[in-house]
Amino acid sequence: MTDDIHPFPLLAMVGQTELKTALILGLINPQVGGILLSGPYGVGKTTAVRALIDLMPFVTREHPDADGKTIVERMRLIELPLNARLEDVVGGINERVALEQRIVRLEEGILARAHGNVLYVDEINLLDQAVVDAILDAAAQGRTFVRRGAMVRLFPSQFVLIGSMNPEEGALRPQILDRFGLRVWVAPVSDQRARLEIYRRARDFRNDPAGFRQAYAVQTAALAEEIMFAREILPYVTIPPELEEQALALVQQLRIPSHRAEIALLEGARARAAADFRNVVNAEDIRRIAPLALTWRHSDWFDRHTAGVQAEQTAINAALDALFPLAETGRRRSRRSTVRQIEESDT
Repeated sequence: MTDDIHPFPLLAMVGQTELKTALILGLINPQVGGILLSGPYGVGKTTAVRALIDLMPFVTREHPDADGKTIVERMRLIELPLNARLEDVVGGINERVALEQRIVRLEEGILARAHGNVLYVDEINLLDQAVVDAILDAAAQGRTFVRRGAMVRLFPSQFVLIGSMNPEEGALRPQILDRFGLRVWVAPVSDQRARLEIYRRARDFRNDPAGFRQAYAVQTAALAEEIMFAREILPYVTIPPELEEQALALVQQLRIPSHRAEIALLEGARARAAADFRNVVNAEDIRRIAPLALTWRHSDWFDRHTAGVQAEQTAINAALDALFPLAETGRRRSRRSTVRQIEESDT
């Protein structure tokens, strides 16, 4: 956990508009499906994520020590160590209790502790595949199973997933990449004056963290309040049907196969509208979110594979038409089977 960290203020970061926007939208609407930050070392990925500690919204939770009672507290940032074992992530037997008290008890792991919070996975492309699969399963199902022999426990595991990586050290599997709703290429700032300002702010923060944070305290508090207000607005934000259709047309025009693309695009647009204190999505929301939701989703391999499948299906249908022509039905059936209804729905 990183609750004791006093982070560099997000609003003090120079540039990186898409980075800051994506993180804020993820706090407003977890349904965007997580955020992936990709870029070289030293461009502020982890700094930006840890800055969310100042902006975490308040959530209502069940009190762990009192049945039926709830508490209101801020979301927390849970960081996954790079050397985390599968047992650390999923949960397992408490070895100390087992040795000292002769009691075998299954305890929660990092995924369960991340429930209702933000889970940050730095260098996600370097994690053990079994650990990554466990994280993805929990993110998709909202729960984690811990099984040791005949013992089974179920923990809720609903969280906002944020991953970061340096692509120089290896790519992510397509399955993992597809799970992130919003993706940001965090490029180095190129403007010389801006880079100098980055240095000066980093120096000032290092010399006097409390004083530096105080200079941005009012702006940070205002942003945190806006995030809370946007979360309250979000359930009432709607998307006009014509914009939904245009968004789908955009996804199809870009030949993006995954249906998660339109989910991330439309949910991100809803989050942006809420952040702008509106209850109706407009075209600008779609334009702003599209680069975040649709980057790295097109697949040349999938295009080639689909073309091959379609060519093969055409050959099969031609052979079927020649050898097994469709017979004319003599009378209309009074009731069609479910299988027939499914088949005919695609014709």
